[in-house]
Amino acid sequence: MTTIKGPGIFLAQFMGDTAPFNSLASICKWAASLGFKGVQIPSWDARCIDLQKAAESKTYADEIKGIVAAAGMEITELSTHLQGQLVAVNPAYDALFDGFAPEALRGNPSARTEWAVQQLKYAAKASQNLGLNAHATFSGALLWQTVYPWPQRPAGLVETGFTELAKRWLPILNEFDAHGVDLCYEIHPGEDLHDGVTYELFLDKVQQHPRACLLYDPSHFVLQCLDYKAYIDHYHERIKMFHVKDAEFNPTGKQGVYGGYQGWIDRAGRFRSLGDGQVDFKTIFSKLAQYNYTGWAVMEWECALKHPETGAAEGAPFIQQHIIRVTDKTFDDFAGTGSDENFNKKILGIN
Repeated sequence: MTTIKGPGIFLAQFMGDTAPFNSLASICKWAASLGFKGVQIPSWDARCIDLQKAAESKTYADEIKGIVAAAGMEITELSTHLQGQLVAVNPAYDALFDGFAPEALRGNPSARTEWAVQQLKYAAKASQNLGLNAHATFSGALLWQTVYPWPQRPAGLVETGFTELAKRWLPILNEFDAHGVDLCYEIHPGEDLHDGVTYELFLDKVQQHPRACLLYDPSHFVLQCLDYKAYIDHYHERIKMFHVKDAEFNPTGKQGVYGGYQGWIDRAGRFRSLGDGQVDFKTIFSKLAQYNYTGWAVMEWECALKHPETGAAEGAPFIQQHIIRVTDKTFDDFAGTGSDENFNKKILGIN
């Protein structure tokens, strides 16, 4: 068993235009002052990193590592959540997702997809240059608008959708494999990979690709009423990243999982700051330790109620308190009598 690394913090929700949130150097110092030991970097934010440059220049990648190290921190992983979303976009969502792409590519879905694929390939090499072994992303979605089967789906629609999704991702997965990095899909509503069943459909289409791994975030499963603890039992061998994020689901006589088109603060299911929701983190950390998860525990803060700086200040000690320092001895060693093969045969009555 290995003790989980952490606490880490995903910087995406904290970057801003004022100090200390407006540069990688200053936000790392701020995070370190709260007790965080690692930062997960959003690769689309130029205030943090130039992704292409990090892929093409080992010297530049070392400079980024140096900035983080100067604050006493490590880089946990890079993230391409926004770019990964653009690998597969149904036309129904073109206008909504155009903002994730450079302005020059908006209104041009094919060019946008080409750019997104290249971004993922840069991320593979940049991760290698930074000495990282896992990377976070989204799968994108061609089928999400059909998640509820009304109107009826035409026969073969899901098969066609996952075949195309795999076709787009397989070259990217191969690129990550070439650079020794696991590509970890965050299983998330709005993505075609949004639960265990859809992940398995995808795995089948990419021939069980060894780099098609998982970012485990229990908050998204609470909101789906999915057993997020049993999920670890099913997929622990593929879980290479962990977002520590809380959530709650409180259905009423007026709304449930779908939320009635309400904003986050008025939904039956909503994300909460760590410790304020319903996620059983004690069991999660125990299971991950049991299954020898070797990665980081990274806080992703999303809450409609609490201020992000308060959430961050509470988040570091929350994670630290849940990380289990795994044992290197058996608790009943004191009662051991010692043994050898002959003694074992004697106990069993074997001549």
